[in-house]
Amino acid sequence: MIRGSAFITRQVIDRGAPGRQDRAHQQPTSRKDATMTAYAIAHLQEAAPHPEIAEYIARITATFEPYGGRFLVHGTAHEVKEGAWPGHVVVIGFPSIVKARAWWDSDAYQAIAPLRARHIEGDIVLVPGVSEDYDATDTAQTMLEALAVR
Repeated sequence: MIRGSAFITRQVIDRGAPGRQDRAHQQPTSRKDATMTAYAIAHLQEAAPHPEIAEYIARITATFEPYGGRFLVHGTAHEVKEGAWPGHVVVIGFPSIVKARAWWDSDAYQAIAPLRARHIEGDIVLVPGVSEDYDATDTAQTMLEALAVR
Protein backbone atom coordinates (compact mmCIF):
# COMPACT_ATOMS: atom_id res chain seq x y z
CA MET A 1 0.00 0.00 0.00
CA ILE A 2 1.41 3.41 -0.93
CA ARG A 3 0.50 6.43 1.19
CA GLY A 4 1.20 10.12 0.69
CA SER A 5 -0.38 13.55 0.66
CA ALA A 6 -0.91 16.20 -1.95
CA PHE A 7 -0.15 19.14 0.33
CA ILE A 8 3.27 18.05 1.59
CA THR A 9 6.29 17.83 -0.68
CA ARG A 10 6.45 14.43 -2.37
CA GLN A 11 10.14 14.42 -3.21
CA VAL A 12 12.89 12.68 -1.37
CA ILE A 13 15.58 15.28 -0.95
CA ASP A 14 18.80 13.43 -1.56
CA ARG A 15 21.96 13.62 -3.59
CA GLY A 16 20.09 13.73 -6.88
CA ALA A 17 17.10 15.87 -5.97
CA PRO A 18 16.29 18.73 -8.36
CA GLY A 19 17.31 22.12 -7.05
CA ARG A 20 20.10 20.74 -4.88
CA GLN A 21 23.77 20.68 -5.71
CA ASP A 22 24.57 17.30 -7.21
CA ARG A 23 26.73 15.66 -4.55
CA ALA A 24 26.73 12.27 -6.27
CA HIS A 25 29.76 13.27 -8.32
CA GLN A 26 31.68 14.92 -5.48
CA GLN A 27 34.15 12.99 -3.41
CA PRO A 28 33.62 13.51 0.33
CA THR A 29 36.67 14.71 2.23
CA SER A 30 36.42 11.57 4.38
CA ARG A 31 34.19 8.51 4.61
CA LYS A 32 32.53 10.02 7.69
CA ASP A 33 31.47 13.07 5.63
CA ALA A 34 29.50 10.79 3.31
CA THR A 35 27.05 9.62 5.96
CA MET A 36 24.67 11.06 8.51
CA THR A 37 25.11 9.65 12.01
CA ALA A 38 21.89 10.76 13.71
CA TYR A 39 18.34 11.23 12.59
CA ALA A 40 15.20 13.12 13.50
CA ILE A 41 12.38 10.81 12.45
CA ALA A 42 8.77 11.94 12.44
CA HIS A 43 5.66 9.87 11.86
CA LEU A 44 3.03 12.54 11.29
CA GLN A 45 -0.70 11.89 10.97
CA GLU A 46 -2.84 13.15 8.10
CA ALA A 47 -3.94 16.76 8.48
CA ALA A 48 -5.90 19.27 6.49
CA PRO A 49 -3.82 21.94 4.73
CA HIS A 50 -3.38 25.06 6.84
CA PRO A 51 -1.39 28.29 6.37
CA GLU A 52 0.59 27.62 9.57
CA ILE A 53 1.71 24.23 8.23
CA ALA A 54 2.86 25.89 5.01
CA GLU A 55 4.77 28.48 7.05
CA TYR A 56 6.40 25.73 9.14
CA ILE A 57 7.51 23.86 6.02
CA ALA A 58 8.86 27.06 4.49
CA ARG A 59 10.90 27.88 7.61
CA ILE A 60 12.16 24.52 8.89
CA THR A 61 15.19 24.11 6.61
CA ALA A 62 16.74 27.33 7.94
CA THR A 63 16.47 25.90 11.47
CA PHE A 64 18.42 22.68 10.84
CA GLU A 65 21.00 23.74 8.25
CA PRO A 66 23.20 25.49 10.87
CA TYR A 67 23.46 22.11 12.63
CA GLY A 68 24.46 20.24 9.47
CA GLY A 69 20.98 18.80 9.00
CA ARG A 70 19.31 17.99 5.72
CA PHE A 71 16.09 16.35 4.62
CA LEU A 72 16.52 12.69 3.70
CA VAL A 73 12.77 11.99 3.42
CA HIS A 74 10.00 14.57 3.42
CA GLY A 75 6.36 13.73 2.85
CA THR A 76 7.03 11.13 0.19
CA ALA A 77 4.67 8.30 -0.57
CA HIS A 78 5.66 5.16 1.30
CA GLU A 79 4.94 1.46 1.05
CA VAL A 80 3.50 -0.23 4.10
CA LYS A 81 4.91 -3.76 4.26
CA GLU A 82 3.68 -4.77 7.73
CA GLY A 83 1.11 -3.31 10.09
CA ALA A 84 -0.53 0.06 9.61
CA TRP A 85 1.32 3.29 8.97
CA PRO A 86 -1.10 6.11 8.28
CA GLY A 87 0.27 9.57 7.69
CA HIS A 88 3.71 10.72 6.60
CA VAL A 89 7.35 9.98 7.28
CA VAL A 90 9.93 12.73 7.62
CA VAL A 91 13.63 12.01 8.18
CA ILE A 92 16.24 14.70 8.75
CA GLY A 93 19.88 13.56 8.90
CA PHE A 94 22.48 15.18 11.16
CA PRO A 95 26.23 14.67 11.52
CA SER A 96 25.81 13.66 15.20
CA ILE A 97 23.21 13.13 17.90
CA VAL A 98 24.64 16.19 19.66
CA LYS A 99 23.85 18.31 16.58
CA ALA A 100 20.36 16.78 16.30
CA ARG A 101 19.60 17.60 19.94
CA ALA A 102 21.00 21.11 19.56
CA TRP A 103 18.70 21.69 16.55
CA TRP A 104 15.64 20.37 18.41
CA ASP A 105 16.39 22.53 21.45
CA SER A 106 17.30 25.62 19.41
CA ASP A 107 15.30 28.82 19.77
CA ALA A 108 14.84 28.86 15.98
CA TYR A 109 13.17 25.43 15.87
CA GLN A 110 11.18 25.87 19.06
CA ALA A 111 9.79 29.12 17.64
CA ILE A 112 8.22 27.31 14.67
CA ALA A 113 7.34 23.93 16.27
CA PRO A 114 3.90 25.14 17.46
CA LEU A 115 2.96 25.93 13.84
CA ARG A 116 3.10 22.17 13.15
CA ALA A 117 2.00 20.89 16.55
CA ARG A 118 -1.25 22.86 16.52
CA HIS A 119 -2.38 21.09 13.35
CA ILE A 120 -0.57 17.76 12.99
CA GLU A 121 -0.35 14.99 15.58
CA GLY A 122 2.56 12.64 15.43
CA ASP A 123 5.55 11.00 17.00
CA ILE A 124 9.06 12.40 16.68
CA VAL A 125 12.28 10.76 17.81
CA LEU A 126 15.97 11.59 17.65
CA VAL A 127 18.09 8.49 17.11
CA PRO A 128 21.80 7.94 16.67
CA GLY A 129 22.88 5.93 13.66
CA VAL A 130 25.08 2.87 13.91
CA SER A 131 28.79 3.01 13.24
CA GLU A 132 30.03 2.29 9.74
CA ASP A 133 31.44 -1.04 10.90
CA TYR A 134 28.23 -2.15 12.67
CA ASP A 135 27.47 -5.82 12.19
CA ALA A 136 24.05 -7.15 13.24
CA THR A 137 25.54 -10.60 13.79
CA ASP A 138 27.42 -9.15 16.80
CA THR A 139 24.10 -8.02 18.30
CA ALA A 140 22.59 -11.43 17.61
CA GLN A 141 25.55 -13.17 19.27
CA THR A 142 25.28 -10.94 22.37
CA MET A 143 21.57 -11.77 22.57
CA LEU A 144 22.23 -15.50 22.25
CA GLU A 145 24.89 -15.32 24.96
CA ALA A 146 22.47 -13.50 27.29
CA LEU A 147 19.81 -16.14 26.64
CA ALA A 148 22.29 -18.94 27.40
CA VAL A 149 22.97 -17.45 30.85
CA ARG A 150 19.30 -17.75 31.84
